[in-house]
Amino acid sequence: MRRRSLLLAAVPAGLVTLAGCGDKSSSSSKASASPSASASVPPPKIVDGPLPAITAGTKFDEKPTVAKGSGDPSKDLAVKTVIAGSGKTVAENDFIQANYLGQIWSTGKVFDQSYDRTPLLMQLAAGSIIDGWRYGLAGKKAGSRVLMAVPPTWGYGSSGNAQAGIKGTDTLVFVVDVLNSFNSKSSSTGKEVAQSDAALPKVGTNTDGKAPSIGIPKADPPKKLVSNYVLEGDGPEVTAAQTILCQFKGEVWDSGKVFEQTYESGKLAQFSVAQMQQVVKGLAQGITGKKVGSRIMVVTPPDLAYGNNPPSGGVVQKGSTLVFSVDILAAM
Repeated sequence: MRRRSLLLAAVPAGLVTLAGCGDKSSSSSKASASPSASASVPPPKIVDGPLPAITAGTKFDEKPTVAKGSGDPSKDLAVKTVIAGSGKTVAENDFIQANYLGQIWSTGKVFDQSYDRTPLLMQLAAGSIIDGWRYGLAGKKAGSRVLMAVPPTWGYGSSGNAQAGIKGTDTLVFVVDVLNSFNSKSSSTGKEVAQSDAALPKVGTNTDGKAPSIGIPKADPPKKLVSNYVLEGDGPEVTAAQTILCQFKGEVWDSGKVFEQTYESGKLAQFSVAQMQQVVKGLAQGITGKKVGSRIMVVTPPDLAYGNNPPSGGVVQKGSTLVFSVDILAAM
């Protein structure tokens, strides 16, 4: 089982999922440390030090070694951009993909890091991540390396995190390499692929963050699952064990009506492929094996969609074939 980051809250916030798909994965996590800061904790004053030195692994996205803190840490949030990136500027409530290392100021003990695993994908939102990250990374650009010293107030609070060996008085030091950022205006960045089969829906190729059109032919839907590239990305292929971050739009084949989408909602969708397998099997199967950065068109026949048990009160009927456009923004 992939180890869950100690940084994440017990219940991720701001997620959009298809009807019937709740977030079950985090409830079983052994390392589900909730952030201590809340609406009652004021934003920190951000200062530029003191901060310990990075003594090895000084390149961007290289696993760093960080010296033990010297003297007393600041009571404020200390933040320094060690390497300035040139990508998108990160704002609060955006999702970021990052590698990081965290250690305790007073001892230099590393309590968590992602460089030997996979990059962390998380939302910079209250209730999703420790507040030191929310405030310290806002305004930074993708491609940046950021060094931070986070006091308990904006870390794990007075309770600390016993599992990680963090006391309630510990200031935490982080090196964060911001690999990418995503928000509700994000789109696939892949190359256009010909859509030449007139018997299948044709999906728009716009990459402006607006909902792509889905042109459904006036013909009988296919009986089997279809999953094709519209825009083919160059990232790794999604596996059945991963969680993806995406934009999506779903329409009913017969009526052309939209039954759910992320566009115009101001939110992205984040779900595990295994979780989606329990809700809309065809969507999970259609995503698996496709490259990150792609837009795909998925046609799910009824037996791989909702079958005879559609969500109540919606436009999906018994026996409906569903058509999805999915922009696979990131996977973890």
